[in-house]
Amino acid sequence: MRMTSVRPLRPPPPKEPSSLHGRAMDNLAFIRNTMEAAGSFTAVSGWAMVAIGVLAVMVAIAASMAPTAASAINVWLASAVLSPLIAAWGMVRKSRRAKMPLLSGPGQKFLLSFSPPIVVGALLTFVLYRAGLLEAIPGVWLLLYGTGVVAGGAFSVRIVPVMGLCFMAAGAIALFTPPEWNQWILGAAFGGLHIAFGIPIARSYGG
Repeated sequence: MRMTSVRPLRPPPPKEPSSLHGRAMDNLAFIRNTMEAAGSFTAVSGWAMVAIGVLAVMVAIAASMAPTAASAINVWLASAVLSPLIAAWGMVRKSRRAKMPLLSGPGQKFLLSFSPPIVVGALLTFVLYRAGLLEAIPGVWLLLYGTGVVAGGAFSVRIVPVMGLCFMAAGAIALFTPPEWNQWILGAAFGGLHIAFGIPIARSYGG
C-alpha cells in the first residue's frame, strides 16, 4: 500500500509587512528617546549670552551712577526682566536651526535643575530688600545664579558648569568685599563672564 503525504488545505499566512514595519518604528523611537535622554542640552545660545553680557555692562554703568543702593538694585531688577527673554529667544532660535526639540530629555533636566536656585534667589531678594540688607543682594544673586548654571550645566556642554563656578566665586567675593565694589563685581560677572564664555560656546557649539 502506497502512503500518500498529507498536505494542508491552505498554506500558512505570510507575516504581515505592516507588523514588521510597526515594530521597526517602535524600536527606532525607543533608540531615539534613549539617545535623547542620555545626550547633552546643546541649545544654550552663546550669542544670546554675549548679548546679555553687553546689556549687563551697560546696566552696571547705569547702576554705578544711581544715587542710592536701592535705586541701583532697581536698575538691575529691571534688566533681570529682559535678560531671560534674550536667553529664551536665543535657545528657541538655536534649537529650531538645529531641528531638535527644545524641551527634550536633556532640556527638561536642564530647566528643572536651573530653575530652583533662580526661584530661591527671587524670594531672597524680596526678603533682603525688605529687611534693608541691600549690600548682601549682589552676592546672593551671583551665588544662586552660579548654582543654577552649575546644576543645569551638568546636562549641557562642559563649559557651562565651569561658567557657573566662576559666578559662584564672584558671589563669594561680593559678600566679603566693601559694598562700593558691588556694581563693578556684578558688571564683571554678569557682563564679562557671559561674554567670555558666550563667544567660545557660540563658535564651538553652533551659535
